[in-house]
Formats: sequence, structure tokens, C-alpha cells
Amino acid sequence: MPEHSWCQDTERRRTAGIPGEARFTTKPRLAGQMIAAALDAGVTASWVTGDEAYGQDPQLRAALEARGTGYVLAVACSTRVWINSSRTPVRADTIAGRLPATAWHRQSAGAGAKGPRYYDWAWIQTGTGDHRHLLIRRNPVTRELAFYLCWSPTPVPLSELVRVAGIRWCVEECFQAPRAKSAWTTTS
Repeated sequence: MPEHSWCQDTERRRTAGIPGEARFTTKPRLAGQMIAAALDAGVTASWVTGDEAYGQDPQLRAALEARGTGYVLAVACSTRVWINSSRTPVRADTIAGRLPATAWHRQSAGAGAKGPRYYDWAWIQTGTGDHRHLLIRRNPVTRELAFYLCWSPTPVPLSELVRVAGIRWCVEECFQAPRAKSAWTTTS
């Protein structure tokens, strides 16, 4: 439920039959609860991926780490990450602008509607240890950048983080497919 238009409108909630004990919860908190419930029920998941709404939430990231579940979560370009063994906070886009040409690797993020989706990828270790990274995706044509905070319980190669980042596209396509079919059916 939207916080302001529903949660704080007692009359609207009553008219809609929404119980008074129902409270506003953020998407990341809901996701954390659903992931915990699935894992507690025996579902196995090595990775979680999501957009900026989820990547910007430190509580969700901490909960995933506590459960030993890796993540590749999108974050804003203004996100600060710790480099130099956690001594220096730097904006993600500043890091991307300082990377040498040799830091970028062309890899496919998976199959798309028109074949493999190739991007240039770079990654840098953040924090301490070799389980935490800032992953940067660059469109080879437009040069547009996307940023991901990544954590894994064990060291993984760049190709694995790219694979996980690419999975989100497949999920989003699945969500959009029923809407597109529904729109086509109602307009034809």
C-alpha cells in the first residue's frame, strides 16, 4: 500500500476493507521477508538480484549476507563505495571515470530478443576481502553506465557476476509479457 495515499487515509482504508493493523512497509523490507520465508521453507537460492530500490537498502544487503546468499543489486551512480582496503569512500561514477581501458571486458549478459546482450563490464574490489565488488556495466554504443553492489560468500569470477546481473532482464521480460499480451488482446 502506498504510504501517504492509503496508509494515512483512515476513511479510504475502512471503505476498502483494509484492516487497521496493516502498516506501510518498503519494497526492500517486503523482499527481505519473502526471501527469508522462501529460504526458511527450504528453497535454495545462491543469488538475489534487483533494481536500485533494493540495492540502496543496506538492511536488505546485510540480511542477505547474514544468510550467505550472494547478491548483485543495482545502485545509483552517486552511491559511495569504500576502496583502498576500506579507507576511502568514492562515488561509483567517479570510479568508473578513472578506470583505464584495460579494466573493461566485453561479455554477454545473456540472450536478448535480438541475440546476446553484449556490454563492457568492469569490477573493482570494495571493502576488505575478495567477496565485495562494485560491478559497472557500460553500453558499448551509448556509453551509458549502470552500477551494482555485489557480495558473494566465496570468491567468484567477473563472468558469474555478469551472469547474475543479466538474469534480471529475463525476469523483467517475464513480468512485461503478460501486460503486453493483455494490452494487445484488449485493443484488437
